[in-house]
Amino acid sequence: MPRTRSPKSSPDAAVPAAVAKKGGPTAFPVSSAQLGSAADVEAWIGNAGREDTRAAQAEEADRAAVEAARVARERLLAEVAALPAMPGVYRYFDVAGTVLYVGKARNLRRRVASYFQKDHGGTRIGHMIGRIARLETTVVRTEAEALLLENNLIKTLNPKFNILFRDDKSYPYLRLVTHAFPRVAYYRGAVDRKHKYFGPYPGAWAVKETIQLIQKVFRLRTCEDTVFANRSRPCLLYQIQRCSGPCVGLVSAPDYARDVHDAERFLLGDHETVMTELQSEMMRHAEVLEFERAAEYRNRISALSRVLHQQSMDESSLSARDKDVDILAVKLQGGRACVNLAMVRGGRHLGDRAYFPAHVEDATAIGAGMGEDDDAAPEAVEPAVQVLEAFIAQHYLGSAPPPQWVTSHAVSKSLVEALSQQTGMKINVQHNPREQRRIWLEMCEKGADLALGRLLAEEGSQRERTRALADAIDLVPDDLDTLRIECFDISHTAGEATQASCVVYEGHKMQSAQYRRFNITGIVGGDDYAAMRQVLMRRYSRFGVAPSAAAVAQSTEDAAPQDAADARSDPLTGAPLAADGAGNEEALVDPALAEPAAAGSPADLAADPKAAKKSSGTRLPDLVLVDGGRGQVAMAREVFQSLGLDVTRIVGVEKGEGRKVGLEELVFADGREKLALPPDSAALMLVAQIRDEAHRFAITGMRARRASVRTGSGSSKLEEIPGIGAKKRAKLLQRFGGVRGVGAASVDDLMAVDGISRTLAEEIYRALH
Repeated sequence: MPRTRSPKSSPDAAVPAAVAKKGGPTAFPVSSAQLGSAADVEAWIGNAGREDTRAAQAEEADRAAVEAARVARERLLAEVAALPAMPGVYRYFDVAGTVLYVGKARNLRRRVASYFQKDHGGTRIGHMIGRIARLETTVVRTEAEALLLENNLIKTLNPKFNILFRDDKSYPYLRLVTHAFPRVAYYRGAVDRKHKYFGPYPGAWAVKETIQLIQKVFRLRTCEDTVFANRSRPCLLYQIQRCSGPCVGLVSAPDYARDVHDAERFLLGDHETVMTELQSEMMRHAEVLEFERAAEYRNRISALSRVLHQQSMDESSLSARDKDVDILAVKLQGGRACVNLAMVRGGRHLGDRAYFPAHVEDATAIGAGMGEDDDAAPEAVEPAVQVLEAFIAQHYLGSAPPPQWVTSHAVSKSLVEALSQQTGMKINVQHNPREQRRIWLEMCEKGADLALGRLLAEEGSQRERTRALADAIDLVPDDLDTLRIECFDISHTAGEATQASCVVYEGHKMQSAQYRRFNITGIVGGDDYAAMRQVLMRRYSRFGVAPSAAAVAQSTEDAAPQDAADARSDPLTGAPLAADGAGNEEALVDPALAEPAAAGSPADLAADPKAAKKSSGTRLPDLVLVDGGRGQVAMAREVFQSLGLDVTRIVGVEKGEGRKVGLEELVFADGREKLALPPDSAALMLVAQIRDEAHRFAITGMRARRASVRTGSGSSKLEEIPGIGAKKRAKLLQRFGGVRGVGAASVDDLMAVDGISRTLAEEIYRALH
């Protein structure tokens, strides 16, 4: 039986015009039945055309990118060839304008050209060179100037591939304040010529310990000048023989001056002379039968002897100049480094302090690959030496180093000479000492070893806690090292001064620079649910993929400052920041977060890679912890749903039975059953650590805000007077000993304070009377 053709497959069937233009039905390896209707064919051809266009555009973009990279590299090499053969500093930038590396050179042309003369492959230095898009150089006169400029730029720019030591607070000093009866005091800051300074000391404890010794042996006063000038009877320190009572004339000016002179010599290391003179004074009083005075000197000698015997690391054979020594030891392990600095002042070992630099692996790899010399065939520098030299350069520039150093590794002579030239002091460096200095160095090396081991153990413990938490709640982050957790807590006193805190955990540690506080307003006092809704909306409204109009309005309303304390806004959310009782905002701003809220949209970030990099720290956290149970979690879920965010990120920390620590349970917003972790669980320890930090941060902020409200936003009425800022207020309080003293002062007395005019003095007098 002959087969009949289907009408749809008949060659006489109508062919769409678009198909005919393409060559008719034979142009398709399918039958007309498989093509479907004419509209389907038209759509298919249109899509194919658009795909071809997109492919062509992508190919053209790739070619343009390759050509742009080639042009940029040729321009860069031309700039390198044109560099002068002079000392200077060079800086490498990537396409986003971020500083990659800062270096110095005796010969800029030869040094910079050495980076591009060979293929470094997939090494760290090759990775850095592949990212270089721009070069900047600064020519200087000498290598010492290059060293100074290089380390100033490293501290300022924080380049990715340099060894970075975190700027710490300045070292503390013991200050002998100039006065008819000088006093000893703890001091931290820039030194001047008005007073005498001894140190620096490795920590505050060393200064305070020395002050206690001076009180016991030399009985110098420690009270403020305003207290000293207004005493009518000796204080408790005189009663316990820690002060000679100069405030009420119980010691003559010459005797007190002799005690001050003895204390100065002791601090400079002249211990034996001081002991000999104290013994002579004791015998002199004993010979004239002044046994009570002789007993006082005996007690001083005894106290000083005990200290010197306890200080087993004295080196009395050194001259006074050589009794100030810094001992430096470096230790590398597990990709981390530790530089331990021990201080010897006046022949007394005052203790040590450990420093942990960043970017060690990248920077040491680049230094080992390029060398630190500008010769044609530079020798590789040992990583430990690189770290030690980086510390010396960054630590001692701009400060007054001691004339003697003892180091665990030999450092560059040119570095020491440059520092000597910059500081105007001849510096002697030993790396293989003998006798007592050998003991000091061994102790310093042991301290570096212990400090680094403790750091690695702590980091390993935190890493394991992070992993345990991720496993416990079935969280699968892209990278465990970048896991970001934000935790919220609400604090108030019976509804007064309600404040919310947000703390951040990232990189296996708390990121205090990213903490935020939120003043909660416009709710019924004590409504923790409404407070939680407000803080979450203010925090995450910018991340909403499709926020409702009500959510946007709420976010806008919350972002408006509510009072003077909220005049500044959180750059992450646009929300107002809380201020502490002194008017200083504790919600510190991380430079990586300091971007306007308007620049955080995906379109803006795509158009501006630099903005995208700066905004990388503002990403949505992988986990959001709220301090509370089902109620707070439900409120958080509502906020996230209104913003179109993933509710699986939300976990509540609910108090356990009897609100006992260690019995907390985790409440999930996605409907999973509560999770009760064992009390010894590493995951629960991390949750408790983050929750407790959020609680502490909220409590301190709430108390400061409450105190600010109750005291009129200040410690005294002086803050309410126009024209009285922090500096003038401090001068007034220091001059008159407090607010009462300022209130008792006349207009003429007020005018005697620097910066106080007659008009302002009269205004102060009227405000306080």
